[in-house]
Amino acid sequence: MAKKNPHLNPETFRDALATVREDGKRNWVYPKKVTGIFYKYRTYLSWILLAILFAGPFIRIDGRPYMLFNIFERKFIIFGAPFWPQDTHLLIFLLLIFFVFIILFTVVFGRVWCGWACPQTLFMEMVFRKIEYWIEGDANQQRALDEQPWNSEKILKKGSKLLIFATFSLLIGHLVMAYLIGIDQVKEIVTQPPTANMAGFLGLVAFSGIFMFVFTWFREQACLVVCPYGRLQGVLLDNNSINVMYDYVRGEPRGPIRKNQPELSPKGDCIDCSLCVQVCPTGIDIRNGIQMECVNCTACIDACDEVMVKVDRPKGLIRYASENSIQQGFQKLITGRVKGYIVILTLLIAGFITLIVTRDVLEGTVTRFPGMTYQLRDDGMVSNLYQITLINKTFEPQKVSLEPLAEGMSLELLGDQEWILEPQAKFEGRFFLLRDQDKVAISQEKVKIALLHEDEEIDKISTSFMAPMSNK
Repeated sequence: MAKKNPHLNPETFRDALATVREDGKRNWVYPKKVTGIFYKYRTYLSWILLAILFAGPFIRIDGRPYMLFNIFERKFIIFGAPFWPQDTHLLIFLLLIFFVFIILFTVVFGRVWCGWACPQTLFMEMVFRKIEYWIEGDANQQRALDEQPWNSEKILKKGSKLLIFATFSLLIGHLVMAYLIGIDQVKEIVTQPPTANMAGFLGLVAFSGIFMFVFTWFREQACLVVCPYGRLQGVLLDNNSINVMYDYVRGEPRGPIRKNQPELSPKGDCIDCSLCVQVCPTGIDIRNGIQMECVNCTACIDACDEVMVKVDRPKGLIRYASENSIQQGFQKLITGRVKGYIVILTLLIAGFITLIVTRDVLEGTVTRFPGMTYQLRDDGMVSNLYQITLINKTFEPQKVSLEPLAEGMSLELLGDQEWILEPQAKFEGRFFLLRDQDKVAISQEKVKIALLHEDEEIDKISTSFMAPMSNK
């Protein structure tokens, strides 16, 4: 029979957030500075991830960005591949692949993403928190500084911290804008007066202000209140999922070490030092089991291992483990559920690759010109005016032309008689379709127009042709 944690009481610790006091006010978290092997590896990984994140807008392939998420112009470039509004189905497939991968990863490895790679955690714990430790000191020093009256020391430390926080928030705000509109446009906004590009300037100020607010005051609440990922744990995790876990089989019953005093009853390895709680950035007690607030940052693992070494007990009282591995001593990663998600993910990836390979690089949409029906010409011809929108999804200029497929119908372009589409650009043009009125058989005829690329048909576009019935 599986051993239960005698200290786990869902009726108490799950009733309230650790960051909210009984009177409803904010319980400010002062996590103690942590050291250890996991923290060291997380620091090294954060350097790599932050370098990639900041280098992203500057990476170009043949002069074009490698990543661009221009939601304003509905233009996206992902890993060098362009996506337009007409590629919405491809973006949906890509999002499905991403979500299924996150689900699969969470089912197997829990919230390792949150603790090791989430941008919120990277910036909060590996940038802003380190600055705070450097200026204000460890948890007890920060708490004392906040409680003391305003004096020259407090003004200097708080002012310096806010100034550095504001600088980094500006950098992050510019970084986000670079991913949204491109690094070239951000450079233009920065080098020109605000009045020259007020929308871009306000965007930079807004994003910088949001990040300043999040990392200065909101902090862990972004993970606890805003992010839905923690709430998905109850659906995604099972007893085989790997998480940061407290080994209550080995640790209970917990109790402090008392020198020169006989033990009245056997105790577990947990000496109830509470360091695992003191280092937690969300203020929880990992010994209460899996909780929504836990971001798997491994701070409690490092703190507990350090204590275990000092008291000459084996490390790993808190470690990466599953509920089954703690209760029963064995771990099974590839379950039927995991296999099902792998099959779904494989099918989605195969479908996405197929759609990418077969998608049209040029697309056109034809609509009748608003407010007009047909025109009778002096030479006995009937004409209809149309407008066409062409999108060049390639990175090369493309020459296109149109040809009506209906018998006896001709086409007349307005303006330039040769259409050259610029790379990664949208082109709008107008043209007439003409037919001899004597050959009009019906008042509204369905017709098709061939879209030609280098004189080769690449698409057929359907529209309608209106004309008065011939009296003959």
